[in-house]
Amino acid sequence: MIITHHGIEAFKVQFGDTVLAFNPVSKDSSYKKATRFGADVALISTNHPDMNGADSVVFGEKIPVVVTGPGEYEVQGIVIKGFQTKSNYDKMERINTVYLVTLEGMNLLFLGALDQKELASSILEEIDTVDIVFVPVGGEGVLDPNTAQKLAISLEPKIIIPMHFEGVGQKDALKTFLKEGGHSGAESVDKLTIKQKDLIGKEGEAVVIKPQ
Repeated sequence: MIITHHGIEAFKVQFGDTVLAFNPVSKDSSYKKATRFGADVALISTNHPDMNGADSVVFGEKIPVVVTGPGEYEVQGIVIKGFQTKSNYDKMERINTVYLVTLEGMNLLFLGALDQKELASSILEEIDTVDIVFVPVGGEGVLDPNTAQKLAISLEPKIIIPMHFEGVGQKDALKTFLKEGGHSGAESVDKLTIKQKDLIGKEGEAVVIKPQ
């Protein structure tokens, strides 16, 4: 599995010839650039131009199946569960969907633009092991660095991937998040290439994927 970061909360997750897009940036966003790659599945957690750019991940023969809310889905053998939560992104109360995606024997938990200190017990009951969690850290309508760190650790993931920190949110949000969690020496990479066996022995390890 190869994970790359495309700004704000946009991530490309590729395994073999299959590509997932999480919260791709729309061409209508005021962010510096829209997401540009082809995806088989696009998961949208929040209906905002910074995160709802499903049209931006149409390329060539790849036209994504778009998932936009709570429910259970299976697309090309990928099992997806969506759970309704809240966001206050861009100063407006919004529905935010937290996604649990199972692929290649790993559970990926994508929190989206979450602005709740904790997940409801009904959601936690549906979540077993969290291998990789994507957590917003920027504040200003999503989790602030301190709250993000506490929630991420409480989920007991193997790897924590911070997002929502460059060009949006609080200044130095990423630095604060890493400091609060004792991750000042966290690995910073252009992309994360990982297999299930690589998770053995990891406990709450932060990995910063540089936005492209």
